[in-house]
Amino acid sequence: MKAQIVSAALLLLIGGGMQACKKAPQKANSHTSAGLTENKGIVTQTLSYTNNGKAYKSFLAFDESKKGELPVVFIIPEWWGMNDYVKRRAEQLAGLGYMAVAIDMYGDGKVVDNPDNAGKLAKPFYGNADLAKQSFEAALKQVQNIQKANKTKMAAIGYCFGGAMALNMARINEPLKGVVSFHGNLMSGVKPVANNVSILVLNGADDTFVSKDEIASFKKEMDSAKIQYKFVDYPGAVHSFTNPDATETGKKYNMKVAYNEAADKASWEEMKGFLNKIFK
Repeated sequence: MKAQIVSAALLLLIGGGMQACKKAPQKANSHTSAGLTENKGIVTQTLSYTNNGKAYKSFLAFDESKKGELPVVFIIPEWWGMNDYVKRRAEQLAGLGYMAVAIDMYGDGKVVDNPDNAGKLAKPFYGNADLAKQSFEAALKQVQNIQKANKTKMAAIGYCFGGAMALNMARINEPLKGVVSFHGNLMSGVKPVANNVSILVLNGADDTFVSKDEIASFKKEMDSAKIQYKFVDYPGAVHSFTNPDATETGKKYNMKVAYNEAADKASWEEMKGFLNKIFK
């Protein structure tokens, strides 16, 4: 299976006979989310490919001024799909010197804007871990063809739904140094295997979507599997605390979700330290 990657800028980075269309690379815009600094060297691209007859549109961001191979960080979005928020996070990670890949989990670069549709799309992934595995590995195959990607230094992070799916990628022993879950659900029924992956969970202490029992079960599961993990609770933070749009969404749909600037910034710094450590 060959992937199509939009941008002639990647021709020098990609091996294996992949095709590209001529298009000027897009530069990252400045955003207000925690951690982003404007960097004119960042290019963003759509990764277009097919898997099992289904089209996908993941999102790639990297700093073309960085020399040598770059550690890879996959990002699994919230249940809203491939929206601007997850793309901004990819740009932030690119600004830190990583090759960031926001994964299209649903296919066709799908984006939804209400919880009913989001729930319908996300529900099958909670019931069948193979669905997430297939979407993740389809994106992983594209990275294997990018010469500038360091295939020995890879990690995954995820937000809400994406956090739960990232934890599952650790459980099933994908080739990752570590995973980070931001306000994600913790238990999925997928039994972990003992491996060398490190896990960082960044949780809102007042998150009503993640119960105390779920937290206790997760910690017991990790301890039993002898998996190295760190669990951080942020006082006063509720679900979706990293997303600046969450407060408005919560009001609109009567959901207990809200942005928390302090927790957003603190969790981003925690993630930065974690990635620095696992990629040493």
